[in-house]
Amino acid sequence: MKKIAKRKYFFYVILIVIMLLIKGAVYADISADDLKKEYANEHSKFIEIDEMQVHYRDEGKGVPIVLVHGTASSLHTWDAWTKELTKNYRVIRMDLPAFGITGPNKNADYSIKAYTAFLDQFLTKINVDSFYLVGNSLGGNIAWNYTAEHPKKIEKLILVDASGLPTNKPQPAIFKMAKTPVLSSLFLYVTPKFFIKKNMKEVYGDKSKLTDSLVTRYHKMALRVGNRQAFIDRAKIDFKLGAKVNVDKLKSIQTPTLLIWGAKDTWIPLDNGKRMDRILPNSKLVVLENSGHVPMEENPTESVEILKDFLND
Repeated sequence: MKKIAKRKYFFYVILIVIMLLIKGAVYADISADDLKKEYANEHSKFIEIDEMQVHYRDEGKGVPIVLVHGTASSLHTWDAWTKELTKNYRVIRMDLPAFGITGPNKNADYSIKAYTAFLDQFLTKINVDSFYLVGNSLGGNIAWNYTAEHPKKIEKLILVDASGLPTNKPQPAIFKMAKTPVLSSLFLYVTPKFFIKKNMKEVYGDKSKLTDSLVTRYHKMALRVGNRQAFIDRAKIDFKLGAKVNVDKLKSIQTPTLLIWGAKDTWIPLDNGKRMDRILPNSKLVVLENSGHVPMEENPTESVEILKDFLND
């Protein structure tokens, strides 16, 4: 029976591949130089860290605000916030290793520990040692771990639908696929745009806000040389959304903390935000009823006003 089941499985996999090939779903890698031409601008800078050319932007003047994006995203997810915040602050954001124009690191280490060390290297290199720190999803996990390790550097912490606590929900399909040997191998070559759009629909509370240009950007960033393999490597490390979290570390954070959470987040549900709020000793939770997993991208005006009120308090 097991052999029959395996044969059926591989038959369906082959069938899916044939269908995707017919639809022209096999996409070649895109070079970093080609992505720069389309998605870098006059504010884009590049700095070498561990043999990576890290893409970042440093705009505005005032107290620095460091913005850290989530899995499969890029610094562009903060575009709307940056436009507003640069009126009064210095806004710094980067493409994390494995994502955006930055691309993979040489060790294929995408653990939270490695990301936290990377963030410290990056901020040290650009001489920033006192700032507000903001993180979404994976970026939120990095942000609160960094704050726990460097409490004197962070004036205020803002977590937007942050990972770092286990959820009671099944993993999103894209992470399951990345951890399945046959399917992950296919992902290196078969990465159709409609597949990216399907996953983005899970992230947004209001699907009508998904524009073609937005989906195209996410798709092209996923095709950056090395990013597909990096995504698989990241999924294999531990993407149980905080299954091995050190709660004591979270409890140790005394920094004033704002939690912004989308009520329609299906990836890291609101219950996680409520639990995080109970654990953190100096936090407050604000819920956006019409947002999903990325409020700063889906409802930027409403979410940035909440942030500004917190910073001005």
